[in-house]
Amino acid sequence: MTDAGAIAIACGLIIGLGAIGACMGIGAMGGRFLEGAVRKPELMEPLQVKMFLLAGLIDANFLIGVGIAMMLLFANPL
Repeated sequence: MTDAGAIAIACGLIIGLGAIGACMGIGAMGGRFLEGAVRKPELMEPLQVKMFLLAGLIDANFLIGVGIAMMLLFANPL
């Protein structure tokens, strides 16, 4: 296997596993938000603000991984 092939596989794993993790995290968080909103409807607005903030942080983690993968793929000096 050449270096380019190994780098392509590594980039695919970084992006794929990061996407799976982000989807699972946002899905679990959304489910817990809905459970909390059903139990205490008066707390729905503060919970929604926190949920969207955390969803952005989870998504930012995935996008950082995509940026690192693109850097490895296109700007690698090997």
